[in-house]
Amino acid sequence: MLPKSLILSLVGVLLVTFSVFAGTSVLEGVVKDATGRPIKGADVRIEAKNFSKILKTDASGHYVTHGLPVGTYKVMLVINGQVKASILDAKTQLDKPTQLNFDLSGKSVEKVRRPAVYGKDFMDVRVSTRP
Repeated sequence: MLPKSLILSLVGVLLVTFSVFAGTSVLEGVVKDATGRPIKGADVRIEAKNFSKILKTDASGHYVTHGLPVGTYKVMLVINGQVKASILDAKTQLDKPTQLNFDLSGKSVEKVRRPAVYGKDFMDVRVSTRP
């Protein structure tokens, strides 16, 4: 029979190993108003099955969350209790930050994907009044 401390140590090593193997990701972005100025205090809701997190933008309109499990998320921009824009299929990747920027300039939503730059995956959501 193995001593209890050895069993606990093995369980701890296994948990750390699985946590590292599963990997985590970073989701970040900037929120701007119709004139291109950053929006301070906007809520950015990140949701997945059995997961929900709300972030606040800082004075420069920036938000960031570290340690998300790699996966697909629904990301919503909420200002004064109203959903202004959402991305239903934001995908994060291991060791590659995903940047989702919200640029508010009207009513309809247009998703713009830019190529990866400096190891980041970018997606802008432009809200415009164009038909």
